Amino acid sequence: MARGSHPELIRLANSVLQPGFVGTTAPDWVRRRIADGLGSVVLFGRNIETPEQVAALTASLREENPELIVAIDEEAGDVTRLDVRTGASWPGNLALGAIDDPDLTEQVARDIGRALRAIGVSLDYAPSADVNSNPMNPVIGVRSFGAETDLVARHTAAWVRGLQSAGVAACAKHFPGHGDTNVDSHHGLPIFTADAETITRVALPPFTAAMEAGVRTMMTAHMLIPAYDPDLPATLSPTIINGVLRDQLGFTGLVVTDGIEMGAVSGKYGIAGATVKAVAAGADAVCVGGESAEESTTVDLAQALVDAVVDGTLPEERLADAADRVRKFAAWSADLARQADTATDESDIGLVAARRAVRVSRRPGTGAELPLAGAPHVVELSPTMNLAIDGRTPWGVADPLRALRPETTSVRLTEAELTDAGDLLDRTALAPANGRELVIVVRDAARHRWMSQALAGLVSRRPDALVVEMGVPVDAPLGAVHLTTFGATRVSGIAVAEVLTGAA
Repeated sequence: MARGSHPELIRLANSVLQPGFVGTTAPDWVRRRIADGLGSVVLFGRNIETPEQVAALTASLREENPELIVAIDEEAGDVTRLDVRTGASWPGNLALGAIDDPDLTEQVARDIGRALRAIGVSLDYAPSADVNSNPMNPVIGVRSFGAETDLVARHTAAWVRGLQSAGVAACAKHFPGHGDTNVDSHHGLPIFTADAETITRVALPPFTAAMEAGVRTMMTAHMLIPAYDPDLPATLSPTIINGVLRDQLGFTGLVVTDGIEMGAVSGKYGIAGATVKAVAAGADAVCVGGESAEESTTVDLAQALVDAVVDGTLPEERLADAADRVRKFAAWSADLARQADTATDESDIGLVAARRAVRVSRRPGTGAELPLAGAPHVVELSPTMNLAIDGRTPWGVADPLRALRPETTSVRLTEAELTDAGDLLDRTALAPANGRELVIVVRDAARHRWMSQALAGLVSRRPDALVVEMGVPVDAPLGAVHLTTFGATRVSGIAVAEVLTGAA
């Protein structure tokens, strides 16, 4: 490789990166990189204030390249970027799977797509096609349509059809399936120990369904699958990307990595090392910038790719092939937007879907009644969320209840605050509920021992309490009345508040 060809190599390297950036306007360095071949950018919650502001941002970026890929991680549900400051306007996958109406799922995804297209987004890193077969999964959970392969497959296909009918490209993730893990790949390396036959039968069908529905992008999982490759995570494995995804399943579209700075791959190889290994393995685009959004990161990664070509670690033909796939996808996605369904849906489909998802059960013999007779006291037990879920996003039932019953009182407690559980629960949770009905709100209680213990303590003191689970329901229902929303979105909170007060 002649060193004089570096300018062209830099353009190729830039074209396969999908960086994020800081700010609500286009930084000069991003515009310069686009002019020098950068083919994609990724938006995060930090880039979003209003639809008008984001539309202006994406328009300014496309001044440098009209077919620039503008990506976002808008799963709706608990993982939202559009509604990071308010809570999502659409329920997430688990709620849609609980309803199990593929037509509704397609309608919700179309509504999301219209909102994204209006602000200039061309690629959405969604849907999650993972079969959440491990209920203790710390990173997927409510992001999955459910624990049954057939259900996940039909709703994955419906989501892809709905989103793409609105002119926004879908991306099925996290290949070959992140549902049966117990490690968060943001921090460590999950290991999927199933044999190849089980993976083919349980985990792969939703990805095949996505392909049949017309998906052109797949995102790889940062996880080790010894049945396929005992040494390299899927994102870095030629066996999985080329052997399984391309050869076995016949996928010919764009392969994008999950965030390359995540600990599962960067912990061992560094961000630059993981980037080179991913492209060499068959990935066409590298997502970066969720945590490392500085210009220097993009510069370093582009240079690492160039250096790898120069020293022979990365064949130039592989880098050129990746860049060509990005270019072809960009042209296709731009055409998809031009041909999109431009009709509007005036119904509030997100709230409609959230209402349909709410499930109510009663413990016999408690005499519990709905709606609530008066304004309740609400205790919300708040866990630390994984990095896919923006910690700023509001959630819960107290505020929606207060909008309907202004006298509602509430307290929110974290694990750190419950150092003296009995005393704190008595003082802050039970005492204000004296003479009031008590509503206890949890989020994935089964996965958090401190939360399940606090919940059990509260219910033992107040057997008449109403319990709302806004995460993955696993344990036997507790409380005189138990309500499940299958997600902690803004509309889920409104829907359950309506049930509690009789406003539904």
